[in-house]
Amino acid sequence: MTSRPTIQFKRLHPKKDADLPLPTYMTAYAAGMDISAAIQSPLAVAPGEIVLVPSGFALAIPQGYEVQIRPRSGLATKHGISIVNAPGTIDADYRGEVKIGLINLGSDTYTIQRGDRIAQMVVQRAYQAEIVEVEILEPTERNQGGFGHTGK
Repeated sequence: MTSRPTIQFKRLHPKKDADLPLPTYMTAYAAGMDISAAIQSPLAVAPGEIVLVPSGFALAIPQGYEVQIRPRSGLATKHGISIVNAPGTIDADYRGEVKIGLINLGSDTYTIQRGDRIAQMVVQRAYQAEIVEVEILEPTERNQGGFGHTGK
């Protein structure tokens, strides 16, 4: 197995947010780390509403990696709470606060409490491709067939 990348986390308000865990793998085989809401008071999210929820931390991702922010399956299936730009990408050169763009796709207002696990972050390799402009692309069996073209 290859070595794991090191992600550095910085608490932006260490005294105020000392009660909140940094992102944490909840099980030994979890792919994603849960992120907690660093809000000071309950936040009601109406159906169709989009909110930006602070995490209370910034991070440093090694070059060649990204962090993807994804919905938590329990919130999504039970309450319709998802990530508005799922998956969101945090680039290796971003050093600002991680904020989670949540959307309520459910039919009821959902209230987020301080410390609620609201999203998960997954560390992935990220490659920068070499861009080559060509006159003709190599043809394939599918070619320009769009959505549903393969009939599957």
